[in-house]
Amino acid sequence: MAHLINGVCWTRGFRVQRSGLMSLYVYFTTLIAALGLAAESISAAHGKAREHSAAPEEPSITFNSVHLDGPYIAMTFDDGPSEKLTPKLLDLLAAHHIKATFFVIGENVTEHPEIVARAAQEGHEIGNHSWSHPNFGKMSDDGVRSQLQRTDDAIKNATGERPTLMRPPYGSITAHEKHWIHDEFGYRIILWDVDPYDWKRPGPAVVRSRILKETQPGSIVLSHDIHPGTIEAMPSTLDALEAKGFKFVTVSELIRMAVPKASRPSPQPGGNASTNAIPEVSPSPTPTPQASPAR
Repeated sequence: MAHLINGVCWTRGFRVQRSGLMSLYVYFTTLIAALGLAAESISAAHGKAREHSAAPEEPSITFNSVHLDGPYIAMTFDDGPSEKLTPKLLDLLAAHHIKATFFVIGENVTEHPEIVARAAQEGHEIGNHSWSHPNFGKMSDDGVRSQLQRTDDAIKNATGERPTLMRPPYGSITAHEKHWIHDEFGYRIILWDVDPYDWKRPGPAVVRSRILKETQPGSIVLSHDIHPGTIEAMPSTLDALEAKGFKFVTVSELIRMAVPKASRPSPQPGGNASTNAIPEVSPSPTPTPQASPAR
């Protein structure tokens, strides 16, 4: 029990001034209010972080497949042009009324500009595959820049148009390189999701089987127009893909067909599910570089 003696409060032997009690009360009241505001700020910050993490990322600049409606795929051919093999492939594509994308080597373009010009005139897309097929992931920015610029110029001289797509040799490229290449050249970086490993020369039947097994709507199919077995595999491969109902477009056309990929439903107030969508293409990890220089 507390007793008031001469204006002083005595409780269990402790002498406390009334003004001191009031100061303590104000202090703790202020502290509790401050802690409450801090907790609200932290909760709001966490909420914004969750919103940010769930928000769409910046538009993709790297593609290995495309999410779309419809049976469309893109056939791509690397490392040419080949003086003997690429014209045979162009004849075959023309017979099937198929448009493909060729990722060319700058050195080969300067040797056979007429083949690249023919491919472009017939509606095929031409992409940059470096000047001499080095591993970009192990090069300096200046070295990569030289490889791309020389090839860009060679393609422009042959076709009258600069390329808008680039495929790094071996699929080897760093995240830093992707961004500055896109910023400087405007390229989209194109990888693949179907790889028949035709550069290992397993034979036409194996190349065909692997392509048919792995291809699905939105696929970007990798192969090379510098290997005889690949060219031998293409007639029956294209026939079989057409029989499956696939339709062929260039890589840029495939990307333009992209549709949003719906996000997973999440609980909402009132029990409604989220119907938000995220950008359609999310690149998968860069393929592991191979030892063969033919890729």
